[in-house]
Amino acid sequence: MTRRARGTGEALKDFPAFGVLSGIVFAFLYLPLVFVVAYSFNSNRVVTVWKGFSLEWYADVFTNDDIQRALMNSLQIATVSTVLSVVLATGLAIGLLRMLRSGRRLAWGLVGAPLVLPEIVFAIGTLAFFVQIRVPLGIGAITLAHTAFCIPFALIPIRARMRSVDPAVYEAAADLGASEFRIFWRITLPLLMPGIVAGALLAFIISLDDFIVSYFLAGPGGTTLPVYIFGMIRNAITPGVNAVSTLLLLVSVAIVTASYLIARRRR
Repeated sequence: MTRRARGTGEALKDFPAFGVLSGIVFAFLYLPLVFVVAYSFNSNRVVTVWKGFSLEWYADVFTNDDIQRALMNSLQIATVSTVLSVVLATGLAIGLLRMLRSGRRLAWGLVGAPLVLPEIVFAIGTLAFFVQIRVPLGIGAITLAHTAFCIPFALIPIRARMRSVDPAVYEAAADLGASEFRIFWRITLPLLMPGIVAGALLAFIISLDDFIVSYFLAGPGGTTLPVYIFGMIRNAITPGVNAVSTLLLLVSVAIVTASYLIARRRR
């Protein structure tokens, strides 16, 4: 068997100019992020003109009351929506495992709709629905929307973890007389914990970084950090915007990396 026939990955590497095209794609994706991080240390108020190294913009971020308030709103919304979405996603993962194959596909298609549905459509639909049923816009409305939006993201690692567990474990526990609750508390939950933690981290960062849904549903006092950053850009792009964006980027990378590493754990 030739190298090309063993796997598509090796064949793809042999494609002409694959390395050059990959470099162009990665440069297009990550050079703007490098620019944002580098110019967050610019002492010049004009973000595109480098004047010298300075940490004054980071000091301003940590002393700005408006930024702190927006950050606390984002953390509150992300924490509550993460807890709710993970609880619901865990129940869905268990329920999907016990459903018939045809019903399972339909249920997964409905639950996973936010993964493929344009976020702007979800935001407009949620706004219209909340206005129709008279739900006040603000932190509560954003939390409800983020919970619904984050469920499929939390469900993916939880479902993957559950599918890797041998069903014989549950059968053996049932044969030994364990109740449904005891099986869940002593066996199912510990085995699913790596997937639950990974799903929670993923849901948290999705909620923390969300802009579109938060922008549409933000009422008085409900400004989140991404919405506040957008407001800063509308006034003037300064290195302060880059500093806030850099801190948010670092948090996002750290949480996504932790979610990936936890999801890979096998017991």
